[in-house]
Amino acid sequence: EGDFSSPGGGFTLHGRENDYMHQEDDWDRDMLLDPAWEKQQRKTFTAWCNSHLRKAGTQIENIEEDFRDGLKLMLLLEVISGERLAKPERGKMRVHKISNVNKALDFIASKGVKLVSIGAEEIVDGNAKMTLGMIWTIILRFAIQDISVEETSAKEGLLLWCQRKTAPYKNVNIQNFHISWKDGLGFCALIHRHRPELIDYGKLRKDDPMTNLNTAFDVAEKYLDIPKMLDAEDIVGTARPDEKAIMTYVSSFYHAFSGAQKAETAANRICKVLAVNQENEQLMEDYEKLASDLLEWIRRTIPWLENRVPENTMQAMQQMLEDFRDYRRLHKPPKVQEKCQLEINFNTLQTKLRLSNRPAFMPSEGKMVSDISSAWGSLEGAEKGYEEWLLNEIRRLERLDHLAEKFRQKAAIHEAWTDGKEEMLQQKDYETASLSDIKALLKKHEAFESDLAAHQDRVEQIAAIAQELNELEYYDSPSVNARCQQICDQWDSLGVLTQKRSEALQRTEKLLETIDQLYLEFAKRAAPFNNWMEGAMEDLQDTFIVHTIEEIQGLSTAHEQFKATLPEADKERQAILGIHNEIAKIVQTYHVNMAGTNPYTTINPQEINAKWDKVRQLVPQRDQALIEEHARQQNNERLRRQFANQANVIGPWIQTKMEEIGRISIEMHGTLEGHLTHLRQYEKSIVNYKPKIDQLEGDHQLIQEALIFDNKHTNYTMEHIRVGWEQLLTTIARTINEIENQILTRDAKGISQDQMNEFRASFNHFDRDHSGKLGAEEFKACLISLGFDIGNDAQGEAEFARIMSIVDPNRLGVITFQAFIDFMSHETADTDTADQVMTSFKVLAGDKNYILVDELRRELPPDQAEYCIARMTPYTGPDAVPGALDYMSFSTALYGESDL
Repeated sequence: EGDFSSPGGGFTLHGRENDYMHQEDDWDRDMLLDPAWEKQQRKTFTAWCNSHLRKAGTQIENIEEDFRDGLKLMLLLEVISGERLAKPERGKMRVHKISNVNKALDFIASKGVKLVSIGAEEIVDGNAKMTLGMIWTIILRFAIQDISVEETSAKEGLLLWCQRKTAPYKNVNIQNFHISWKDGLGFCALIHRHRPELIDYGKLRKDDPMTNLNTAFDVAEKYLDIPKMLDAEDIVGTARPDEKAIMTYVSSFYHAFSGAQKAETAANRICKVLAVNQENEQLMEDYEKLASDLLEWIRRTIPWLENRVPENTMQAMQQMLEDFRDYRRLHKPPKVQEKCQLEINFNTLQTKLRLSNRPAFMPSEGKMVSDISSAWGSLEGAEKGYEEWLLNEIRRLERLDHLAEKFRQKAAIHEAWTDGKEEMLQQKDYETASLSDIKALLKKHEAFESDLAAHQDRVEQIAAIAQELNELEYYDSPSVNARCQQICDQWDSLGVLTQKRSEALQRTEKLLETIDQLYLEFAKRAAPFNNWMEGAMEDLQDTFIVHTIEEIQGLSTAHEQFKATLPEADKERQAILGIHNEIAKIVQTYHVNMAGTNPYTTINPQEINAKWDKVRQLVPQRDQALIEEHARQQNNERLRRQFANQANVIGPWIQTKMEEIGRISIEMHGTLEGHLTHLRQYEKSIVNYKPKIDQLEGDHQLIQEALIFDNKHTNYTMEHIRVGWEQLLTTIARTINEIENQILTRDAKGISQDQMNEFRASFNHFDRDHSGKLGAEEFKACLISLGFDIGNDAQGEAEFARIMSIVDPNRLGVITFQAFIDFMSHETADTDTADQVMTSFKVLAGDKNYILVDELRRELPPDQAEYCIARMTPYTGPDAVPGALDYMSFSTALYGESDL
């Protein structure tokens, strides 16, 4: 739609071309009579017309003369448009010529260009200016108008194309269609960019425009089928070459290389598709490696956690406990993060595959997310109870050490008492003794029997301790059993020997008439008192294990009660010593033969006094031990309260945060980006809480190092806090990943924020239990609220069944929000397809059914060309040639086989 006017013989174009021609119109009005410009236009337009007319076997010599009868003008339009014009008039009269020219002008007008103020008469009369203007209009409409780069106008598009193609050439700067082309390097650069073998560009000089222009024009005419439209002298000799002539010439170069442009576009499309596949394959490889590493770590760790074979020593078991603490504190947390990241990477990869219309990723056998979760569950199962088992084993070893020490003490005391007793009982001294000696021997033996009975409890205690050590699986039980058996055997032997000696003494009792009552009384009272002192020393030196203040207070009370008996014991000691003093007095007075010795006992006053002094010495030592243990139990109670105070705050805080995350993931308002920012800030606040968890871990370690096994001040254990904390971190990370995938889906599928909000609002409205999932009936109501026609008739039921097969392929009966968003976005998705890729390869292959290796390497970047070559199968069609590759099956495989 335009008109022509001719101030000074010029013309003006209006309509769609007016947007990019108004500058040229100004030049036309001011300078159109410039003879140099007219000469350039005449030469260029003539050559351009002949480049098309020769296809019909003709040409023109004089542009204003040869178009006057309209015949060649109509022929030119038919050649360049590919359409048939009305049948021309063959008469020689002026009216016939005017009729033919009008048919040509009418055809031009039918193509969207309206000519005003110009008629066929000017063309028939040979008006050069009008004829040149008409030809320029034809050139604009059929050679330049369709040139558009990035939605620019035709002229700007052609200029932008020139600038892009010559950008790598530092000495070329295309800013217009006149003086930028005077040195000829612009023409040479265009040729060299597309056909580098035709021009040795490195030998060209900017100060030699004649050579440059002639080189470009000659090469274009000889190899590119572009006729020579200008002379180098015309361009060099003009201050500013004619823009229309230059544009016409350059447009011929554009069309000559348009095939390469199409190939470049096709190559870009293929590169984009291949880049998506390459990125996805890398993500798959990363997932496989991360999954393998994590599963291998779990495989190595589970046997360690399942090992319940205890060590024999306390130090070794404590080292096992420390190793487990290092595992929980140092080794496991990074693996928890790896597991979470693995799930996030898997979800992101599946989202990318859906968005790029690729099949879902199926990991190698045994490396599914469910396999990871199952293996992780096995790890948690193996870990469960391991720490409790370690602590129980340490407790058992502690008890064992205590019992073993007690066994050794009692065994040593008993063995010291029995030392020499068998030899004593086997003596035959009564056979040659006097009557008084026999009486004395009999009384002595009675005292020994009393002493023997007093030691029965200790022997039973030794056996009971040995039995308990066996039941608790004490590692050195064989030696304990051997020692216990030796004591029992010796005890049985002592019983037999005692019985035999008693019988022998009784046989000679009739021969005995006198007995020293005082010696006997001393022996009888000294023996139990001595045994009491030995028992008191055992008790005062006995080690103790307590876990509460109440227990240590019970021991202290018992100790105080023991101290209260000491005055009475001292009276008994004085009485016994008084008996000995009386014996000594009688022996001295009556000169008894056994003076200085007591035939009924080996206990003497010095031994009684020494043991009494030992008891008095052990009492304050016991006092100090009880005081220290009381202080330790008070410190343990402080540690319990310190841990409980923190755990009773942290435990509810974690629960509250879990509930808040649940509400946030359901009740979303505003944009996804805003919600994602909010969630990341929320995640940061949670991560900032980690020092409190670490502090609690420190307090928990202090409690365990103090061997504290219970805490009545709190229901939270460190294990509860750890599990809750890991679940909290995993939940917030998964929620953020879900929002990121929704953003990825929204952006890739062109979903607006309002649509996303509408989808979220509809989903939440029917998600009445806030579970993040919809049942089938809830989902159906949600779809109806969004305008889907799924009534109760057969057609509606069929449509709903189709939708359910998409959103719930595993027939679980529930639909997640992500599946809902994927479906809504898929309904209007415009994704790349195998047909599009196949068409692009066909362009690169020049419409052949196969593509050559050299063509791939010429049209695609090196890495993507090799990617295709490695994966394409040889073409086996009837027109196959050596090196032919099957791009059709490759294009289909890109969208159907995940193993590529």
